[in-house]
Amino acid sequence: MSSPLIPPSPSEAEYEKAHAAHEAEIDASEPFALFGQWLADARKAEPNDPNAMAVSTVDADGMPDVRMVLLKDFDDAGFVFYTNTDSAKGRQLLTAGKAALLFHWKSLRRQVRIRGEVTTVSDAEADAYFQSRARQSQIGAWASDQSQPLPDRFALEKRVAEFTLKFGLGRIERPAHWTGFRIAPVSIEFWRDRPFRLHDRVLFTRPEARGPWARGKLFP
Repeated sequence: MSSPLIPPSPSEAEYEKAHAAHEAEIDASEPFALFGQWLADARKAEPNDPNAMAVSTVDADGMPDVRMVLLKDFDDAGFVFYTNTDSAKGRQLLTAGKAALLFHWKSLRRQVRIRGEVTTVSDAEADAYFQSRARQSQIGAWASDQSQPLPDRFALEKRVAEFTLKFGLGRIERPAHWTGFRIAPVSIEFWRDRPFRLHDRVLFTRPEARGPWARGKLFP
């Protein structure tokens, strides 16, 4: 017996109502332009953070880990986000050199799954993005020992106050432990909801990052 908190599977009438207008066939020869279009659609439809994505990694023992972050850039080279390299995800990304991403746009009934190789962005890229952040976010990057034990909220607020005083009104340089990670994809799957669980799944794969793409469909 399922929990009363879990919604029941849709009825036939509910499926038909939700899919009154069927979208055209997914037709693309390469994934980046298609991703850009879906992200643009999400910016119009999602109530907040259309660039939110789940980042999945594994630790040294092979235990999986996942968390939500914000996509900050993408192009043919890959998908970029920024974090503390001393955090749990930072250490896992640097050690494993591979990661998976997931975008889920509930309002559009779409998702994109990405698997790929991990590299750090250049110092110039990281510096430029860091300087574009709000000043308090810059101070937060210095004040937070991300993923380390925190005695209480006051300890964090104290560190924020200390670094605010330290930097005064001057320019705040990027900390050495804070940079961007780029996921260069070797596979990108586009999933779109269709009636009665007969979903669309289109998979782009290549043997290595920056190689040519092969395109195929998957059973739902």
